[in-house]
Amino acid sequence: MAANTQINKVFNDPIHGHIEMDPLLVKFIDTPQFQRLRNIKQLSGAYYVYPGASHNRFEHSIGVCHLAGQLVSLLSDRQPDLQITKRDILCVKIAGLCHDLGHGPFSHLFDKMFIREVCPEKNWKHEEASVQMFDHLVNVNSLKPEMESHGLDYTEDLLFIKELIAGPQHQEQKTWPYKGRTEEKSFLYEIVANKRTGIDVDKWDYFARDCYHLGIQNNFDYQRSLKFARVCEVNGKMLICTRDKEVFNLYNMFHTRYSLHRMAYQHRVTNAIGNMITDALVKANPHINIKGSNDRLFTISSAIDDMEAYTNLTDSILEQILQSSKPELAEARQILHNILCRKLYKCVGQTYPKSKDIEDDLRELPRNVAEARPENAKVVLSADDFVVNVVHMDYGMKEKNPINNMYFYSKDDRTKAFKIDRNQVSQMLPAVFSEKLIQVFCKKTDEESQNVAKEHFQK
Repeated sequence: MAANTQINKVFNDPIHGHIEMDPLLVKFIDTPQFQRLRNIKQLSGAYYVYPGASHNRFEHSIGVCHLAGQLVSLLSDRQPDLQITKRDILCVKIAGLCHDLGHGPFSHLFDKMFIREVCPEKNWKHEEASVQMFDHLVNVNSLKPEMESHGLDYTEDLLFIKELIAGPQHQEQKTWPYKGRTEEKSFLYEIVANKRTGIDVDKWDYFARDCYHLGIQNNFDYQRSLKFARVCEVNGKMLICTRDKEVFNLYNMFHTRYSLHRMAYQHRVTNAIGNMITDALVKANPHINIKGSNDRLFTISSAIDDMEAYTNLTDSILEQILQSSKPELAEARQILHNILCRKLYKCVGQTYPKSKDIEDDLRELPRNVAEARPENAKVVLSADDFVVNVVHMDYGMKEKNPINNMYFYSKDDRTKAFKIDRNQVSQMLPAVFSEKLIQVFCKKTDEESQNVAKEHFQK
């Protein structure tokens, strides 16, 4: 095999500084499937609330690739006995780079709101689409020879990368579920998507990047976590652990996650605009044609079944709707025009639910609010005039404390891993690790209707 003489490319990133990219990574970046991420907002509707939140999935993916490479390389240098190969390092970098290829327009709005609304029978997740888009990217850009020329085993390493992107699916499974690497290298599966603890380089980048663009203070220092990361054997498994003194820094990390949800991701105006974009996409869905493979045409929702069509589906779909003169798109067009004119759905109230199973009653909530009609109301509102969001905010593992799954080591014995009980950390840590909030919005944009809607909610 001839030696590869291509040189690294340098990206100047506002979060991580100058990032060097291997030539193979640049081959992945310079494809329509990856460049598509330039046109998908990281924080969907938050850009309409926070003017700085204009960043996209493209730069986040570059950052995750960089941090994934840093972490796996540090582990390799720190612990040569782990026998981390150059192939391993390159595969982890590629997985970090490509982990978000499957995001749809406006990121999580697409899979958590739009697809759930129009295809409730589908348990579709963007991680699955990322694997499908990764396959599509490799095939249509003929990257197999490039991968092999950089020392990768095409069959084995392609599978490994896709396993890293999808993340661990069955943590409690007794037999080793993966084929890309053996159980001796189980720690490699905790770098990009760590379902065991929720501590991974994906979060490290988006905490730093989102805080920077939102103008919110980030109290978590991922650089310290890089310095103290080690692999320890725990019950026969090789797991990424950190120093015992870092436990409070990790609690800060999860509190940062909660704060971002509270202040930005689930901000009432962010959610109001998210509801409006979702409603516009739902109304436009049957009337939009997206060209896919073999010149077939797809709707917005069916484009997820064809990666060529999905490549053409980005945030630009809103401009397509706004600029269309089709009469069947008039309703969707008006909703988007209202966003531009700041005639937004109004959050008429929010409260904490009394029942933990509030999702079971979610579809009935708009009707219940509409029926709570105030006396002498000048405007009659129906269930269709209300939208109800149940907002989940937690430390990443629903009601559980994620630190309970984390193992630590001490400076006296860096090979022995142990857990740390929350009572050993501080008496002022959270007693609960999740909460739900009900937000009620009125779709009518005139002031009189919104005032009546507030009375509906208060009653």
